[in-house]
Amino acid sequence: MNSRHKFPHPIITVALVLILWFGILGRVNSADDDYEATEATDASTEDPDAADAPEAAQSTEPTNPAAVQILSQLIFTQFSNMSTFLSPDIRAKLDFCIKNVEAEWNLAFNFSADSEFLSNCIQKTKGEAMQRICTSAEIRFYFRSFLDSGSKKYLKPNMNCNLSSWVPGCEPGWSCSVGKDKKVDFKNSKDVPSRILASQPCCEGFFCPQGITCMIPCPLGAYCPLATLNKTSGVCDPYHYQTPQGQTNHTCGGADMWADILSSRPVFCSAGSYCPTTIKRVPCSRGHYCRTGSTTQTRCFRLATCEEKTENQNITAYGILLFVGLMLVMLIMYNCSDQVLSTREKNKEKSREAAARSAKETAQARERWKTAKDAAKKGASGLQTSLSRTFSRKRSSNSQDFKGTGQVKSGSDVPANASQAKGTRKEDSDFHDIDEDPDNHEGFNMQIGNKNMKKPPKGKELHSRSSIFRYAYGQIEKEKALQEQHKNLSFSGIISMASDGEPNNRPTIEVEFKDLTLTLKGTNRHIMRCVSGKIMPGRVSAVMGPSGAGKTTFLSALAGKATGCTRSGQILINGKPDSIHCYKKIVGFVPQDDIVHGNLTVEENLWFSAKCRLPAELPKMEKVLVVERVIESLGLQSVRDSMVGSVEKRGISGGQRKRVNVGLEMVMEPSLLILDEPTSGLDSSSSQLLLRALRREAQEGVNISMVVHQPSYTLFQMFDDLILLAKGGLTAYHGPVKKVEEYFEGLGITVPERINPPDHFIDILEGIVKPTAASGINFKELPLRWMLHNGYAVPQDMLNTAGGLKSSASGNDSAHGGMISSAASESLSFVGEILKDLRFHAELKIDFILHNFLRSADLSNRNTPNVFEQYRQFLGRIGKQRMREAMIQAIDLLILLLAGICLGTLAKVSDETFGATGYTYTVIAVSLLTGIAALRSFSLDKLHYWRESASGMSSLAYFMAKDTVDLLNTILKPMVYLSMFYFFNNPRSSFLDNYIVLVCLVYCVTGIAYAFAIYLQPGPAQLWSVLVPVVLTLIANQTNPGDFLKSLQDICYTKWALEAFVVANVEKYSGVWLVTRCGSLMSSNYKLDDWFPCLIYLIIAGIVSRTVAYFCLVTFQKK
Repeated sequence: MNSRHKFPHPIITVALVLILWFGILGRVNSADDDYEATEATDASTEDPDAADAPEAAQSTEPTNPAAVQILSQLIFTQFSNMSTFLSPDIRAKLDFCIKNVEAEWNLAFNFSADSEFLSNCIQKTKGEAMQRICTSAEIRFYFRSFLDSGSKKYLKPNMNCNLSSWVPGCEPGWSCSVGKDKKVDFKNSKDVPSRILASQPCCEGFFCPQGITCMIPCPLGAYCPLATLNKTSGVCDPYHYQTPQGQTNHTCGGADMWADILSSRPVFCSAGSYCPTTIKRVPCSRGHYCRTGSTTQTRCFRLATCEEKTENQNITAYGILLFVGLMLVMLIMYNCSDQVLSTREKNKEKSREAAARSAKETAQARERWKTAKDAAKKGASGLQTSLSRTFSRKRSSNSQDFKGTGQVKSGSDVPANASQAKGTRKEDSDFHDIDEDPDNHEGFNMQIGNKNMKKPPKGKELHSRSSIFRYAYGQIEKEKALQEQHKNLSFSGIISMASDGEPNNRPTIEVEFKDLTLTLKGTNRHIMRCVSGKIMPGRVSAVMGPSGAGKTTFLSALAGKATGCTRSGQILINGKPDSIHCYKKIVGFVPQDDIVHGNLTVEENLWFSAKCRLPAELPKMEKVLVVERVIESLGLQSVRDSMVGSVEKRGISGGQRKRVNVGLEMVMEPSLLILDEPTSGLDSSSSQLLLRALRREAQEGVNISMVVHQPSYTLFQMFDDLILLAKGGLTAYHGPVKKVEEYFEGLGITVPERINPPDHFIDILEGIVKPTAASGINFKELPLRWMLHNGYAVPQDMLNTAGGLKSSASGNDSAHGGMISSAASESLSFVGEILKDLRFHAELKIDFILHNFLRSADLSNRNTPNVFEQYRQFLGRIGKQRMREAMIQAIDLLILLLAGICLGTLAKVSDETFGATGYTYTVIAVSLLTGIAALRSFSLDKLHYWRESASGMSSLAYFMAKDTVDLLNTILKPMVYLSMFYFFNNPRSSFLDNYIVLVCLVYCVTGIAYAFAIYLQPGPAQLWSVLVPVVLTLIANQTNPGDFLKSLQDICYTKWALEAFVVANVEKYSGVWLVTRCGSLMSSNYKLDDWFPCLIYLIIAGIVSRTVAYFCLVTFQKK
């Protein structure tokens, strides 16, 4: 790192400043001559002989204090106007390190506060101060010698100092005069004047380099006293140069050079002291601190401890307070989040109660209406005639033929069927009246009839008042009992009542597949052949078979998830050749693995899936009822508020987790539900509970198909259809479960007693159990037998191996599924195998990407929530998950805090490097810690995202919600790190500047970590997150890079972050630091104006990396 701060090149920049400055010193010389001429004129007026003695007049010393003060003020006035002439050249040559010329000039050479050193120099040189100041040519020669030789102490020979002429003024700290009477042209930048007269030590406040014989003023912040001889070492302290040997009358002079701090540290005002002028140094008092090169002392903060001669204040207490404050804020937010979650739970409870009330009222109204209709059916012909007011007022002439019971009189001429017809018509009219106005009390004034009430005896009319009151009282008691029964119903009972109503009008999906064949790309190996059949709505189909039969492949092909293979045959949806992706909003797919969020409760998992996948126009109470119905049907009431859990943290049981996995698809009310081994790992009772829930779904018209491994006989009988696959993806049976035994008995295969039929059939297909010799069947012929039984086309290769069955299947050859050609089966060379394998993987990758970009028209007729609503739901879920991961977040912050303490203690922000070393370690440490922590945002949720994205959820909403939640870490983590690093170092740049840079850095690094987490596996992603910051930082710190390396540096985010840190810090250095600042910026190729561009670049890099991460998210996902 030190190689970056050797400054041979920046000296020429300072040379340019001083050359331009001395270009106007001629005016000061002219003013000095005018002053001397005026003084000589006054003297000649008083003494006429003075005009004849010019030498005496010129040798007069300006000892008058008023005259010295006027001359000093005149020199300073001319000196202060110099920036006006220098501004254009400085802006053209030094714009990378000087932004405001006037401000920087005043900070470096504004001696108006105390010009004592000018007065002292005028008196010491006896009025020859201007004859000893360097001209533009000498300044130019001085700094060019630095540039050419690379040395700041030894200059090239010149006309005044060479091998043949070496006057005492050529020694360090000494100067000469051009002569009392000789004028100096300070604007001349080409010719070095002859300056070898009157050698004497350099004035205080000036420095005189070795090899030239003139003086240069020291800038503010420097301390340039006269040197004193150290008799022990023979060195002139504090400048460390030696007097020439053999010259006993040559003493130590003034300062010998001003360059960067590494080369001319003695010139800089030492730490712990401040220098109001270049010849005065004052120790810092108690309660103040003074940095190197200070012109004033700075008051310490209240909580800081500053003794006398303190270099920097200790403000660690403020860092501790800031960290404690952040922790308190986080604790408050965490506690408030608990309150928010509690409030949300209360709101959910209220929503459930409201939904329960609505369902209860609906169920009660439905029960009342059903009871009223039953009562009307039983008593409409007789009881209503007796109780109706209208009928009591108007008696028909035909009433004599009827009794109160509505029976036909004996001996009546009206036939029985005629009376029944009339009664039926009367009953129908009464039903119609009740349907039209159920609240109407005319005709039938009892809301609910007593179904269990005994019929009155024949011949006894119920028109008496007591009979009417007894009947009405009985109905009232019945109504009260019914209301009390409804009042005491449990919530699950209400849900059951609500679900017993009218069936939900879901769109039905019928899937028909004809001669379905799947062939692996590259190998031409069949994994499924000639599968034909149909799965229908309202039925539960089981897919069974031995291992390797292609059961999961079959369901994946139906769900449109089979990649890396070529499909032939047809899949028809509702009789049309539409893609299954057109119906993905109403198709549920339950994967074999339990992909459930472990840090959410059972209800939260189900509720999130319902809110994102149910129709947007569905009322909230209806959604609540859907979720509650699924919880009830799956038997999850007892664990609805329990965390699902994960491998690290114990949660619900495995069987309950499996049911939650199924429930995630049930809550979206699918029309087609495909399940991959949902009963694996479940006991018999749990499997029956799950299958009963699926059968209830099938009763609503849902088409259900599932892979099952060796179900029990009871479970087997609960299925409607069976798809039995043999090895190689061939169908051995496809039809009703009740007829499977009948079919195999027709082939001579009977199920032994006390043997589970599906187990027996699978053992036969596996070859474990051989069919009886009497059947004359080989287990390999069973798929062919099924194809011949149904008249399906048979591949030729199957016919060749079928033996005696070949003749019966002639003419039924299949167009596909034949044998691989002999040319393709020939053995390839080693190179050919490699090329074939590469081609296969390339085709697989292309097919995978094209599958992810597959877009089909939406035929599901379901409007799910839009992107913004899903973003809101994702935001709430992810925020809740982060709150429950508070311990992990706290560990991340603790590690950042420790890193800030370590780097703040070990990697100090030194003045020599403007903090480049400490900031380099900061860039590396923050990039590592925040990048690795950001990997968790996506790497741990890949499976969940793949499942949710395949179901139609918005990838953009998911990504933006993740990034929005991570913005809190982007804002918080830099503050935690700086609370230690900044307050342990107290650099000159402000806390806000460092915080802004660090926020932009964390934003950039987080985006890069997103891309790694999404595209790579967790292990490689962590490795790359460690390597990239370290390698890019090494590249960014290379000195003297070539064209290629320089171009590479320009795209390294570490280079822009480090430049922003250094520029923010270096801008606070001025005065004596000007040479060091310009040299450091020039060697690093930094610019003061690049602070905002650096921040913008970091933000743009973060946005671009997020765009790349999102592209990888939607391109390389596994559906």
